[in-house]
Amino acid sequence: MTNTLIFKQLFDQASATFSYLLADVESRQAVFIDTVYEQHERDLSLIRELELELIACLETHCHADHVTGAWLLKHATGCQIGASEHSGIEPLGQRLSQGSKLEFGAHALTVIETPGHTDGCISFLLDDESMVFTGDSLLVRGCGRTDFQQGSAQKLFHSIKDKLFVLPDECVVYPAHDYAGRTASSIGEEKKLNPRIGGQANETDFVGYMENMQLPHPKQLEIAVPANLKAGRPEDDQLPKRPDWAPVVTTYGGVLEISPEWVASHRSDVHILDVRTRAETAEESTRIEGAQMIPMNELRERMSEIPENKPIMTICRSGKRSVLAFNVLREAGRQKVASINGGLLRWNEEGLPVLRSE
Repeated sequence: MTNTLIFKQLFDQASATFSYLLADVESRQAVFIDTVYEQHERDLSLIRELELELIACLETHCHADHVTGAWLLKHATGCQIGASEHSGIEPLGQRLSQGSKLEFGAHALTVIETPGHTDGCISFLLDDESMVFTGDSLLVRGCGRTDFQQGSAQKLFHSIKDKLFVLPDECVVYPAHDYAGRTASSIGEEKKLNPRIGGQANETDFVGYMENMQLPHPKQLEIAVPANLKAGRPEDDQLPKRPDWAPVVTTYGGVLEISPEWVASHRSDVHILDVRTRAETAEESTRIEGAQMIPMNELRERMSEIPENKPIMTICRSGKRSVLAFNVLREAGRQKVASINGGLLRWNEEGLPVLRSE
């Protein structure tokens, strides 16, 4: 089944949160699990670049350490938001409970209620039982804390032992967080090696462990929980402001790109920077009227020559080195910068005006 499934594990460094994108290869229908507000542009770009139809943004629980990106993705894609009916999150397009099925193309996720970290914790099991997305219930060699947000060590013990540890040993465990660089585990590993609940640990052992952890509260607790109860909807109900200097698109790699057609029709409003090598321009003399020519290998040393009064549009032959130029300019503090998508090849394909010396 895996060759018909697109699977991406994504990471937010600030909150150590994993997000998961799953999609059906044939239908292109997709679901996103545990998104992060600050990673919206990254996540949306990936969906668009892979040409997916996002049908649902799913929450394993009401998070206390980051704000979800579900509301943003709903507005951008029209997807539904799904979470446990016990999570307190409103509004929900899909109110999930034990056994709920979420279909995307030929695949489906089945909901397993796993309360204990919070009352509204759920896990998502892929239909072939090869993957389970456990949120904060079961972590790699750990589990979610149980000392706030309706936490109950007793409930979590039975959620893990009675609902997760009965899955096949080879089922891969994908948690919502990891703070030590571990990306996944398996049911078999955790049953044997999890220091809190694995091996011969009984309920008394587990409860005693959890009640004596004495962890500090999450740094974003007062911000995250109220925001997540609204699925990440801001107080002002407004989408984040996009750059007002050009209709740029953020790629999955974090690069701002602009279409050649828009640049050609706004020539007086922007500064075009051509970063082709001297050898290239000697061999192919095509250039855009008014473009500044600074070879990529000279860009860092000649930064002071680039005007600061207009947005900078970088270009090269194919659009690859102009991405590098974009990164160099942003590292140097230039904020209004974009790479012209497809470079001069696309510029010429679209029949946009150029200068050619005889």
